[in-house]
Amino acid sequence: MGYRMLANLSFRFPTWIIVLWTAFFVVFGTCATNLPAVLKDHGLVSDGSFAQVQQILSSEFGIPDEPIMLVFEKESSVTTQQFHRYIENILMRMRSIEGLTSQVSPNDREGMSQGNVAYALLGFRQHSYEIGPVLEQIRQQLSNSTPKISVGVTGKSVIQYDVNQASRHGLKTAELIGLPIAFVILLFAFRGVVFAVLPLIIGMIGVTGTLGIMALIGTKIELSNFVLSVIPMVGLALSIDFSLMIISRFQEELSGRSVEQTLITSMRTAGRAVMFSALCVILGLLAIQFIHLPIFTTVALGAMVVLIISLFLNLTLLPALLGILGPFILATRQKSERGKKSKKTLTTGFWDRWSLTIMKRPIVSTLIAMMVLLSCLVPIRHMIINIPDATSLPRGYESRTAAELYNTHFTSTSSSEVVAILEAKNATFITEDWIRAYQWVKRLKQDPGVIKIESVFDRLPLLMEQDSLRMLQNPIVMKKIEPMLQSVLNDNKMLIRMTIQGAAGSKIATEWLRNIESKGAEAELPLLVGGEAKYQQEIFDEISSHLVSILLFIGVTNFIVLCIAFRSILIPLKAIVMNLLSLGASFGILVFIFEKGRLGLEASPIAVMIPIFVFGLVFGISMDYGVFLLSRMSEVYERTGDHVVAVTSGLSSTGRIITSAAAIMIAVTLPFAFADVIGVKQLGIGIAAAIFIDATIIRLILVPSLMVLFGRMNWWMPFQKK
Repeated sequence: MGYRMLANLSFRFPTWIIVLWTAFFVVFGTCATNLPAVLKDHGLVSDGSFAQVQQILSSEFGIPDEPIMLVFEKESSVTTQQFHRYIENILMRMRSIEGLTSQVSPNDREGMSQGNVAYALLGFRQHSYEIGPVLEQIRQQLSNSTPKISVGVTGKSVIQYDVNQASRHGLKTAELIGLPIAFVILLFAFRGVVFAVLPLIIGMIGVTGTLGIMALIGTKIELSNFVLSVIPMVGLALSIDFSLMIISRFQEELSGRSVEQTLITSMRTAGRAVMFSALCVILGLLAIQFIHLPIFTTVALGAMVVLIISLFLNLTLLPALLGILGPFILATRQKSERGKKSKKTLTTGFWDRWSLTIMKRPIVSTLIAMMVLLSCLVPIRHMIINIPDATSLPRGYESRTAAELYNTHFTSTSSSEVVAILEAKNATFITEDWIRAYQWVKRLKQDPGVIKIESVFDRLPLLMEQDSLRMLQNPIVMKKIEPMLQSVLNDNKMLIRMTIQGAAGSKIATEWLRNIESKGAEAELPLLVGGEAKYQQEIFDEISSHLVSILLFIGVTNFIVLCIAFRSILIPLKAIVMNLLSLGASFGILVFIFEKGRLGLEASPIAVMIPIFVFGLVFGISMDYGVFLLSRMSEVYERTGDHVVAVTSGLSSTGRIITSAAAIMIAVTLPFAFADVIGVKQLGIGIAAAIFIDATIIRLILVPSLMVLFGRMNWWMPFQKK
């Protein structure tokens, strides 16, 4: 087998293996620091009509794509004239900033001023992910503002910039908290500094190397900035867990054997389990690729890269290091054999008693575990999914405060703004096009889902009849009215603004938008629809349309892999069902915590990408414990043919390792709960909750209970030779 060959090569040529991995670390480690610079925006974008409308608005109507917004608020003592003059003065200063392409002032356009609050839009040539230097210049120009008028800087690009900065700070905090805790757990698990340090070395090489590789990939494709949070979280957790499984088996087999034989046995057993675990994780990540949104495709790519590197590190570098350190460890072990035996007896005794307790009362244990899981599932019925906005940031961030001020005065919770672009079939609108467009707009005004509609026809009240529309073919008439139409008509494109029932993301708005293209067919003119509500509808539709495919792909592929691993039909089925239960329970815990803002956290909906990430990552990751536990049971069963002995031996020999592995995974992921960004908090808590449930209720109670109840049926396989 491949893993045995790798083990032999690592044992015979350890120096070369270490040199190669050292070179890998140096080469790609130097590139790792470049990753933040090559990351783009969040990647939660589709290539549907919303993006096309944004491009048309920017290039042909002078409306900036994702503009920076200045939100002004005055005290009551400031007069309207003074307010307008101040705004004009601020916008005059902004013209000195490099890259400014457009300004939209509340002094020039209706609807951008409301009482004591107004907002202006600034368009820049720079991409949203290059906005940092621009923000610095804007804030410098605002440094001399009057105390009676406040100015807040916000907008999607500004919010995303703040999210990126906060995420990087949260990543550093999580590493400072998680790694020391993981080291302490490793010390407890291995009872030795050498064995405890090795997984950390493997993890750091894997994560650093992956960051460097992704930095190079980022020069060729656009990477979501979420990559920077996911790679360290997944890489450290998987690398350390894989190392834990192999080293624990190495420790167990070391007594009475040579280092080489111990290493080969460890790789044949634990190494095999690690390979199957890694394959399950890869399949989960491949399923995420079905959703054609950069945030999912690039994050899944980064997670797969760090997984593959971690796997090869554990199958090559770890055996090489164990081969070099083995003789020293063996000599030290022989000197303290008596003390080691006493400790081992205490630990083994606890897990023996635990396995016997479960086996004596399998029905009771199953019922208790199911009751706990079902109680965790209850909150899911209240789950609300949303696309992250300014509320992802903590209170006090300027971009969030300004966004909330804008939303309070200029948006509605019961309606949403939609932009439609009708395109003529020729280079300009001919009479038939004008008539078709007019009739379509007229029908829309009668649509109960439309609250208000603004179009070119509202600016031409004398031309609202079909016969009068023919006058628009007269060049003299068009020349006279052209100034009135500049902002709503450009050659063969007509801009129409609508206010529809339902907030962006609501069911009523989403359903209306799904049908708008068919209404465009009634106009017999090409139609594109944009606006925030359309953006959210496209994102949700892209995700929901692939959920069944994702579930089927993960379920079927994992079933096949586990059938091969355990030569059983029932064990893979149970493993998949158990994983789904633990994931569902973790979603319930997420909703319970964030729905009402418990544990000191701010109440918030669940970010749309979190369930996908948690499902794709944890479904595979949790297989670590399942494969490790079931591999030991299967190993004993093949040797003894006794399912009772197999369950008892498997649980007692792996209980401490599974607990330690889960504790390490939780130590690495849970500190992300201290991040400032809500999405990062939810990802850390979601993964930690799923791992905790999986490693305790599922693996240490439910799985062994069901193994006892099903008995020899667990290892039934059709067409298997007896």
